[in-house]
Amino acid sequence: MTDMSERRHLLNLAYRLTGSLADAEDVVQEAYARWYTLSRSQQDAIANPAAWLTTVASRICLDLLGSARARRERYVGAWIPEPLPTPATPTDPADHVTLDESVSMAFLVVLDAMTPAERVAFILHDVFRYPFTEIADIVGRTPLACRKLASSARRRVRDSTPATPPLSTQTLLVRRFKQAWESHDIEALIALLDPEATITADGGGQASSTQHPLHGHTQIAQYATLLFRVMPRTTILERPVNGHPGLVIQQSNTTVTVMAFATTPTHIKQIWAIRNPQKLQAWPPA
Repeated sequence: MTDMSERRHLLNLAYRLTGSLADAEDVVQEAYARWYTLSRSQQDAIANPAAWLTTVASRICLDLLGSARARRERYVGAWIPEPLPTPATPTDPADHVTLDESVSMAFLVVLDAMTPAERVAFILHDVFRYPFTEIADIVGRTPLACRKLASSARRRVRDSTPATPPLSTQTLLVRRFKQAWESHDIEALIALLDPEATITADGGGQASSTQHPLHGHTQIAQYATLLFRVMPRTTILERPVNGHPGLVIQQSNTTVTVMAFATTPTHIKQIWAIRNPQKLQAWPPA
């Protein structure tokens, strides 16, 4: 079983299910390892190897999501999904996650609040169009129960992720935020941020960050301005993050922060700042 298009499918599935590129790669490797441990007669008896791999990968993700809850209790500060860069140069397409709305940071954050079974049922059905009869076999529930899980998840997504404005609007808002931040213009930052805006940082105990989200445009603007003043030799770059306009902060040519945004047509509503170096390994120097 060496079809690389299947490997890419599994990587796309596993990233959406785990929110971690590192975990997704481990899931894909483990799924293929289990395939190759089968005897030739066992492999030949499997009518649809691709479906078999998807089932195995989904079950591995389900187990990972279950154990992740215990790991999160020991995690220092807020946990944010691992951000995805857009490859600067074409490499092996099997190593890429397809960038669409189902990997936006806003979408992944909502997914992370779901139960493991809810998340698996929703992603398999609504994103990858698997029938509930097959999903039931993966999660160990009835097709009706899986349908209810997906419906509950769909409602959460609908209630938590408002309509996304065009990329051009997002780009303009993020660019203006960058310009105001670099010029220490608190009033401009306040004007760009929604009055009820929130910033959440993920340092994972390995990089300095706020332990709790900050709320309100004035508090965020003051904090951002103070932060920029104390960061030496800092470069802020406009870069796509999970397929949407974002910012990358570099020090000495090393990525130290990746910022993802959720916007309305007129304001920045949410900022996620990922500072945990373990989650930034896919981000190369400029």
